[in-house]
Amino acid sequence: MALITCNFFSDVLNLSTTMTVILPEETSNQIGQKNRRMDGKLPVLYLLHGFSDDHTIWSRRTSIERYAASYGIAVIMPQVDHSFYLDMSYGKKYWTFIAEELPQKARSFFPLSDKREDNFVAGLSMGGYGAWLWALRHPDRFAAAASLSGVMDIATHYRQVKGESNPVANALYHIFAGEDLTDTDVDLFYLLQMLKEDKQRIPKLFQACGTEDFLWDSNKRMYQFAMELDVPITESFSAGEHEWGYWDTVIQEVLEWLPIQNNPASRKKH
Repeated sequence: MALITCNFFSDVLNLSTTMTVILPEETSNQIGQKNRRMDGKLPVLYLLHGFSDDHTIWSRRTSIERYAASYGIAVIMPQVDHSFYLDMSYGKKYWTFIAEELPQKARSFFPLSDKREDNFVAGLSMGGYGAWLWALRHPDRFAAAASLSGVMDIATHYRQVKGESNPVANALYHIFAGEDLTDTDVDLFYLLQMLKEDKQRIPKLFQACGTEDFLWDSNKRMYQFAMELDVPITESFSAGEHEWGYWDTVIQEVLEWLPIQNNPASRKKH
């Protein structure tokens, strides 16, 4: 695998920013590593960071480079600050950046497929919310989306921290400026509800959360809500907290679950 730090200018953000990129590499004599690279445009996983992290965190805290090697998949890990992957009321337009500019930039730099069946998104915590938000707002762009310990109920989360003086509360205020988020297009429950009559459009969904995680209750509510709508979700709920040991294990499950086309290393049941 090639591990690349890609510095580039964003016209949307009006500043230079960075993404970490993993590209598959075909090798024949690398000791201790089985690499695969498929011909043509590459399938791609957009892998999103959490609130306290940045574009480097997945490669620093997990073995994502090693895990992705046998799947022949590119991994794009962008930097979005504390934005929750949204255009901020008092701040930068990170939703426009992530949903529109980033894929275009990445495809201009690297041989990435633009086909729905080759595009996937996953993330943890804030990034788990961002992954489902991206996939449910644009179900035509992604074949699958995975949330690891995601902030699944953003409306309740915001109400609970509103008025507090801490980094999360301050960031959410700068994003939403005090608005009620229930039944809006930032509410994952609302977005899923809007797609219930056309379930074939919904990407494959994966949801994981540890039962000792402070976000467990909201994750359980989301799963139960999806079951009531008869929306199929692959779940991975087990003992675990909001920490990297858990996410390092689950991201391996996510890679095995992804419906990567024409890849014998992708051994999942679909």
